[in-house]
Amino acid sequence: MKHKLFITGLLMSMLILPTSCDDYLDINDDPSLPQVAEGFTILPPVLYNMVRGESFDDRYIGMYVQNWARTTANYQFDQHGYLPGSDAAGEKWRQHYWAIGKNIDLIIEQGAAKEQWDYVGVAKAIRAWSWQTSTDVYGEMILTQAWEPNRYVFDFDDQQPIFDEVVRLCQDALTDLNRTDGGVNQASLGRGDLVYDGDRSKWIKFVYSTLARNAHRLTNKASYDPDKVIEYVDKSFTSNADNFGVPHAGNSSADGNFFGPTRNNLAVFRQTPFIVSLLDGTVFNGVPDPRLPLMLSASPDGVYRGCTPTVGDTTNTTGNPRRIPLLWGTSPAVGAAGSQPGKYIFKDAADHPIVTYSELQFIKAEAAFIKGNKQMAFTAFKNAVRAHMDFAGVAMADQDAFMNSAGMPQTENDLTLSDIMLQKYIALWVHGALETWVDLRRYHYDSQVYTGFTIPATLYLDNNGKPVYRCRPRYNSEYVWNRQSLDRFGGNNPDYHTYEMWFTKP
Repeated sequence: MKHKLFITGLLMSMLILPTSCDDYLDINDDPSLPQVAEGFTILPPVLYNMVRGESFDDRYIGMYVQNWARTTANYQFDQHGYLPGSDAAGEKWRQHYWAIGKNIDLIIEQGAAKEQWDYVGVAKAIRAWSWQTSTDVYGEMILTQAWEPNRYVFDFDDQQPIFDEVVRLCQDALTDLNRTDGGVNQASLGRGDLVYDGDRSKWIKFVYSTLARNAHRLTNKASYDPDKVIEYVDKSFTSNADNFGVPHAGNSSADGNFFGPTRNNLAVFRQTPFIVSLLDGTVFNGVPDPRLPLMLSASPDGVYRGCTPTVGDTTNTTGNPRRIPLLWGTSPAVGAAGSQPGKYIFKDAADHPIVTYSELQFIKAEAAFIKGNKQMAFTAFKNAVRAHMDFAGVAMADQDAFMNSAGMPQTENDLTLSDIMLQKYIALWVHGALETWVDLRRYHYDSQVYTGFTIPATLYLDNNGKPVYRCRPRYNSEYVWNRQSLDRFGGNNPDYHTYEMWFTKP
């Protein structure tokens, strides 16, 4: 919108200038006023919008997966519903088509012209990631006609060709990122690369993380290939040092972490009994997890409690020692947001994790488990749990004690699918809500896999008794301007959000 306003103002000025247009337009020769932004200036806001798309929609999808619940009873997303006429849960759509959108093409075009193949590869890697994570949320999307000029109505494509496009883009990105000729230069890429400081080897690992996710989505299909998933994981992150985390300065609400206390975006959310049960020992043989005090917050009386989805926060009375605290640790009874420095990922200056080594090791553990290689699965599982404990700041002695306790499987034959998926749930809590939702839908919300997870008794009226499987496309684009295109696959139906995804079906 700001660009449009600037262009309009410039055109009006041109119309009223007393001198010639040629004289005025000589300003274009001023190197201090470039007409096209370079790749290093475009990439930082693209990285920021990767975070914005996920964090904004984490608020809603986090309720679907019971990472947290609203303080009020029967909120629509706690009920596996949606907000009609609203862009709630439409930020990933906006991120993909608009906030990142054509900016990727600009980076690719300029990078190719300057033979900056590292910029080209990074741009393709981000677009592949964006296609994957967006179709994971929405299912059918506009692929073939995306960003086509002079078009006002866009046809949707099925999910399978979008998955194929992710693979194609990843392979192209790998080709470009492996090039060393032309204008490839780490210092140059590092000017815009806030995540990896221009290190192409880490971007290559990031591409393989997207390929691993893409291939692992298909566990319900006969074409699922665990060996391919394992190969991709092995070529991706090798430690937490490879994590894709977008940094925040944390000096104000303008540069602070979305989940931090200063921005105060989470005041109406509370941790759930489900995540509490995974960390306080309820599920894992009565052994408290050392991550409990590092990730969650206790009530003023020292007890860890959760807010039950659709029930709301029934402890929400001033001075009540059972009152459930805010996620960053400040009790609602204590002062304003920002009065505490926060904890875990709920700090103003915390990086926002997009993909982590821990997640990828859990993917490998599950793939190996499905394949029947229990030793590989067990090793990857232990790597994953350890990596997340390191990420959460657990002392090594406490890690060792927990890993050797009854709270964890002690041999490869003790390891269960439930162990893998529940520990992955812990590791992805809040920042990986979208990925957790992929997993829950792959297993169709199975309480045998997700011990203690129950679908709310009160579901949204339009659900017809079915759980949610997708978000509806962004209201202010598709339902306002492109509504007829939604009819082909039932996108206008009241229960569209309950339709299963292609990747969750056999």
